[in-house]
Parts: sequence; C-alpha cells; structure tokens
Amino acid sequence: MPLIYVTSAIHEDVLKALSHLGDVRLGYGSNAVPYQEIQNQVDAVFLRGGHLSAEMIAASPKLRIVARHGAGYDNVDFRAAEELGVWVTNTPGENRRSVVEHVFALLLAISRKILLTSDQTRNSIWAADRLSLTGIELQGRTLGLVGFGDIGRHVAPVAEAFGMTVIATDPAYDSSDDERIVDLDTLLANSDVLSLHVPLLSSTRNLIGKQEIAKMKEGAILINTSRGGVMDESAVAEALKSGQLGGAGIDVLDAENHDMISPFKHNTFPVADLPNLIVTPHVAGQTNESLLRVGMSAVRAIAAVLSGAAPDHPVNRPIPKAVH
Repeated sequence: MPLIYVTSAIHEDVLKALSHLGDVRLGYGSNAVPYQEIQNQVDAVFLRGGHLSAEMIAASPKLRIVARHGAGYDNVDFRAAEELGVWVTNTPGENRRSVVEHVFALLLAISRKILLTSDQTRNSIWAADRLSLTGIELQGRTLGLVGFGDIGRHVAPVAEAFGMTVIATDPAYDSSDDERIVDLDTLLANSDVLSLHVPLLSSTRNLIGKQEIAKMKEGAILINTSRGGVMDESAVAEALKSGQLGGAGIDVLDAENHDMISPFKHNTFPVADLPNLIVTPHVAGQTNESLLRVGMSAVRAIAAVLSGAAPDHPVNRPIPKAVH
C-alpha cells in the first residue's frame, strides 16, 4: 500500500479521500510523524505548510509526487524533484475566489479603519475623536494590479463593482486589446491602491521596494496576498512610518519559508509599531469551500501518479519512477 505523507492540517473530507489511496501519515497534530522517519518509504507528499528541500527529496527513493496544496510552489525544490524523477503539482485557480475576497477584506479594513474603531469600542471609547476615525471611499479610486494572471483578472471586476478604475501591469499578459495594461512606472504613479498578484521568482523578488514606493501617490494603500518576497519589507515599514504609504494589508511574509510557526522572529516588520498595518497569517486562500476544492485537486494528482498516469497541473516534467 502506498505511503502518503501530509505535512499540515487539511480539510477532513480531503483526508478521508487520501485514506482510500494509501497509508496516510500526518506531519502535524498530537501524533505527528517527522518526515525523516518515513522518508525511505514515502510514495507521495501532500505538501501544504513547511518546506521540502532537495536533500529531503533525494533521501526519499520511493517518492513519486509532491502535490502542493495551493497555487504557489516556492516551498518545494521542484527542479531537484524533476531531476530525481518526482512530479510536483499545484492547484491553480481553486482558491481564487477566497483570495479575491480577502483582498477586499484587507482593503476595506484599512480604508475604513475597522481595526482602530473596533479596538476603541472594545475599550469603551465611543468615537471620542470622530475625525481621526474618518475613512475613505473606494469609489473613484484607482486600483493598480501588479500581475494580471488568474487572480488579478478576478480582482478587477470586483473593484469595478465598487466604482474603482482598474489598471494593471504584467509582461506575460497579451495586452494588445486591453487598455487597462500599463507599464509599472505608470501604474505606480496613478494607483491609490496597489495590489500584488505575482509569483515569487528571481525576477519578482523585491519588485516593490524603496524606489518603487517613492513613485507612488502619498498615502496610497498596499495589499499583498501573493508572496512576501515580492516586496521589500523594510521599505514598506519605513513608508508606513513616514506616511508615504497610508496603510498596508499583508497576508504573506518572506520569513514564512524559514519558520512557519514564528516568522516574526525573522522578518523586518515592527508590527506593534505600525497601526496602519494589518497582517494576516497567509490565510487569504483559506475558506471552508476553497480548502475542499484545493485539497481534492491535490488528491486527484496523487491518485493519477500512483496509478501510473500523468497528473493535472504539473509544474515540472520528470520521467516518472517505476512503481515499487
């Protein structure tokens, strides 16, 4: 029976589906099994949290697939996996609606000062200084999308429903008949809200840094639900302190890859000193509905590979290993 390792908590129905495919071992919870204990026998890894390095893959001679729970795959060395004959898959589009809604949850919380007003009310302060609690409307504002892929294109109509003007930049997008597509400098100069929707690659690391923020409107809002490394956290923190950025809603941190449990130990955000910053723990794509969709997509990939077939949504092209 194939051995399937699950790194982090997943939807209960997804776990049941996996149990029909093989012997499931959990890397979380009270009976967590360290990966090193099963690396010699593992056939498939259901990877949500954590990181699977080249060394870990190389130490797993029976491993045939690493199925990512989500669209991103920067927490697995997919090139090393390819060289070692291991499929790596992801689940594009399955959590897009959840991410889109989280973008606007963050944006509305910042623009209407929801956390500040809620905290004051909880502390029995009923708008002692109403002027300081004044927010802004989204209607008439310009939303700039850095990245116009699957999620970016679904953010756009929601923004337009709020009465916002949408512009975007994405060198990979065919913009021949889309007047919304502009270059990055034009986007930065004209956006009241900047929302990031690009993968973390060498070309996108620190894509939004000190120089880019300086080109933005004073008081603009930054939203990041993509990957922490696409923005320079130190530059964002300084801009929030100076007022160059009026607020930021961040769901992702660069330090997550180093320490999923305590990433604040490693990042450069002085969160407690930034009242105009909202940080959520990489949950933009996490709703009951999306966890089921994403999880079942990963299950289907594992089922395909264990049966000797090619999976949907591969991010590499290895020569599949022989079935043991």
